[in-house]
Amino acid sequence: MPTPKPNLSRLVAACLVAAMALPALAAPKTVCTITINSPDEKETFRRSLPPGDYQFVELVERGRPDWLASACQQRVSCDSLIISGHFDGGTEFYTDRLDTNDNLTVEEMERASCSDSCPGVFAQLKEVYLFGCNTLKPEPGQTPAAEVLRSLLRAGHQPAEAMRLAGVLGEQHAESNRDRMRHIFKDVPVIYGFSSKAPLGRYAGPLLDRYFDGVPAGEVGSGRASSKLLALFAPSSMTVTSGLTAAEPQASLRGDACRLLDNRLSDVQKVDFMHQVLQRDMAEVRMFLGHLERFMAAIGPAQRTKPATAAAFTAIAADVAARERYMVVARDAEEPPARVRMMALARGLGWLSPAQEHAEFMRMLADRIKRDVVGTDEVDLACARGPAQDDPALQPLAADALKSGRVTAIAAAACLGSTDAHARVLRALTSAKAEDIAVAQAYLRHRPLANVGELRAAASAIGRMPSGEAQVRALEALAQQRVADADSLRDVVRLFPRARSLQVQRAIAAVLIRADHRLLGQPDLAQSLRQHRLKSPDGEDVIDALIRMLQAG
Repeated sequence: MPTPKPNLSRLVAACLVAAMALPALAAPKTVCTITINSPDEKETFRRSLPPGDYQFVELVERGRPDWLASACQQRVSCDSLIISGHFDGGTEFYTDRLDTNDNLTVEEMERASCSDSCPGVFAQLKEVYLFGCNTLKPEPGQTPAAEVLRSLLRAGHQPAEAMRLAGVLGEQHAESNRDRMRHIFKDVPVIYGFSSKAPLGRYAGPLLDRYFDGVPAGEVGSGRASSKLLALFAPSSMTVTSGLTAAEPQASLRGDACRLLDNRLSDVQKVDFMHQVLQRDMAEVRMFLGHLERFMAAIGPAQRTKPATAAAFTAIAADVAARERYMVVARDAEEPPARVRMMALARGLGWLSPAQEHAEFMRMLADRIKRDVVGTDEVDLACARGPAQDDPALQPLAADALKSGRVTAIAAAACLGSTDAHARVLRALTSAKAEDIAVAQAYLRHRPLANVGELRAAASAIGRMPSGEAQVRALEALAQQRVADADSLRDVVRLFPRARSLQVQRAIAAVLIRADHRLLGQPDLAQSLRQHRLKSPDGEDVIDALIRMLQAG
């Protein structure tokens, strides 16, 4: 009997039904990993997800600094992205491992996202895992509300409207870590991260194991936030957000920021756009300061000297109206670091010469000394600026600082080169006031004791201080100097048997363990330490470490 011919339409229908019934044949999801520090999180994901449903791609290429650009060029398409690294400062993912120096800066990520040069890594994502401290910290990076309000009022806005605009600008330009991550991972449905401290990898791994125990199939890479994952990591401040969308008010800010980062635009186009920003309401310019600074830092001397780019900068330098409005806002900045930053930008734009910028700083510091509002910020800024003995403004500034009696003001004058102020700060090292010692300690971090006579005098004076918290702080400051003078070390050693406080003895040991070990009488000192040390209630400490070091030496 002849075999009947198959019905073609029935075969096609059967194949379609079979295809729809085989979701397992779908392409596996791609989990991209950027492992800067701990591999624990990546390995837990890899171990727990079905190999047939997920494939893993590590984007970091050890020893290759341009590994992100390499991944972008290879058109790796990611459904999920796991970034593991320390992130405390909010500017880069970094490692504490000694076998590598890999890192990933936020600016590099912003540039890749803005330039659309990495569509595979950034544009197709369903979810991102940011395993690092403060990765989604919501607190704003800048809050110059009062000065922004004053700028808006100067520009002619009515008080109610000025307050409303100040609030809008504050919200749009907050520049929190969470905001920057939302800008980078635009339109990504799910971004996990931490609002404060994150667990180290060795602790995060076991929590992830508990998450994967019974997790629904296909949840990872689905673009839906997991309530189980958030609950497990809730004690460690895990939180979740989504990428910025075009409908949000911050989208225009992202567009502006991207115009200074987009590699598809020429330097001339970027400088011209910066000029446009500088002609806007100065309240907005103040809030946009960080973006302008980063662009100015990225464009090097060779780029600036190209004729077309140089002409664009010349046009900014010649814009007197914008300069005058900018300088009013810069001088009005409440926080000294912000004011210094704005003056530095003005110099970079050609609005101030180096001498004029320095004069602005001296006027600011002199004014704050007279108003008695100098703090450690001013000390750090003055020390970073360096000596200015040739400046005629230094002498009256230092005189006012010494007259005030405030150690912060005196330390700022000392940073600028006042010898009288320097001597006064060194006396503050042995003050009875803990806050004065803290200022002296901060000053000595910038201006270490290079004069042997001063070092010996400091060590001798510390030895005569009453035993207590102030003496501990003074010894901690001395430890930072890494003492390499025999007489100074003998004064510190003689103090150990007389100390009646374990904290003082530990502070002495911290001085000695950082000192030039060749100057220590190692066997005799080790025996004296064992004989006179006070008992530690909480196990081994720096004294034990010093004894072992002396015995080994």
